Amino acid sequence: MACRRQARQSAGMEHSEDRLWQTVLDRRAAEDFLYAVSTMGVYCKPGCPSPPPLRKNVRFFFDCDAAEKAGFRACKRCDPKGERAAIAQAVVRDAVGFIEASEDMPSLEALAARSGYSRFHFLRMFRDHTGLTPRSYAEGVRARRLQSSLAGGARVVDAVLDAGFGSESRVYEKTGSLLGMTPGAARRGGEGETIRTAFADCPFGRLLVGATDKGVCFLGFAEPDDALLGDLRQRFPRASVVADDAALAESVAAVLAFLREPVKALELPLDLRGTAFQQRVWQTLCQIPVGETRTYAQLAEMVGNPRAIRAVARGCAVNPVSLAVPCHRVVGSDGDLTGYRWGVPRKKALLEGERGAVTAP
Repeated sequence: MACRRQARQSAGMEHSEDRLWQTVLDRRAAEDFLYAVSTMGVYCKPGCPSPPPLRKNVRFFFDCDAAEKAGFRACKRCDPKGERAAIAQAVVRDAVGFIEASEDMPSLEALAARSGYSRFHFLRMFRDHTGLTPRSYAEGVRARRLQSSLAGGARVVDAVLDAGFGSESRVYEKTGSLLGMTPGAARRGGEGETIRTAFADCPFGRLLVGATDKGVCFLGFAEPDDALLGDLRQRFPRASVVADDAALAESVAAVLAFLREPVKALELPLDLRGTAFQQRVWQTLCQIPVGETRTYAQLAEMVGNPRAIRAVARGCAVNPVSLAVPCHRVVGSDGDLTGYRWGVPRKKALLEGERGAVTAP
């Protein structure tokens, strides 16, 4: 009896190790085990980019301590203990803080010297952790300063200089990538425009739709009326906001119909204002089919910049027209729902509703 039980346990262990080995061969990320290579004396994460070892030389462990007690050391490529990643994160945080605090754009040489790494090594670390080059990040900082000054009513010439740009001409040459609109329009903050609004009750509570003459510019839900209006007014501080249920009846009906039965994309005339990169992210989000999801890394690839994962995530976070631009269809690399402007439980409900509607007979 004992022999048979031992044989069953041995067979079960072999079956389990076959599964782990297949995960290593597939280079799938997994957080629940590590593998060690006896001929190399190192242990790795399953997704390690190193060439796959021979099966006979592999042992499996379930934590770093066990692998190190067995005489193995951590791989320097996949960094299973996360030590190198933590150091790199600290270096990038310091560089980001330095860029944010600098009046002028720091050179790559200065940033690399500050970090203690070579230019090439520092640049790779910065890209890996931010999805941007230091120059692109610094340009984003200047664009935010410029937008903030203009929204505060500063003269264009003063806002340009305060943001660190040498001249107005440089700003006007790149208005699309910097602001998504001319500096004058950003300074006006919607001045002279009329934004019509309409409230309605939806499955998630209150719903607010706001639209200019060009199309829907705001879509929010699940918060009190005052909070939703406050969000809209913050985006267009000088616009005239008026209630007009009749003008937006069709748009509101389309949103409510989508929430009841999301079998196809919510199509509305939109007035989206953002940088060129944000516009590209929002357009790409609309390419994700109803009932499906993509990771932030996959979305970055779809946008055409695989390294810009964090920038893509920021683009999702500032999406002003939820549902119409379906940022709820983007998930973490492990399938986790991560953050959502209107709450993770609502993101889960939206995805479940879409999957159910698409698969229903």
